[in-house]
Amino acid sequence: MAKKSVASIQTGSKRLTKAVKMVRSEKSGAYTFVEQIMSPEDVNDFFKK
Repeated sequence: MAKKSVASIQTGSKRLTKAVKMVRSEKSGAYTFVEQIMSPEDVNDFFKK
């Protein structure tokens, strides 16, 4: 069960995206958030992991 949030970030000539994914911990069962800044083309691969 992962929810996603995507925000576009522009720095100079580069276009970046910040993706936030909610991941459930196998050890405790609690949810944590994983954030990563990447190019827009890599967002779908990040959420498929």
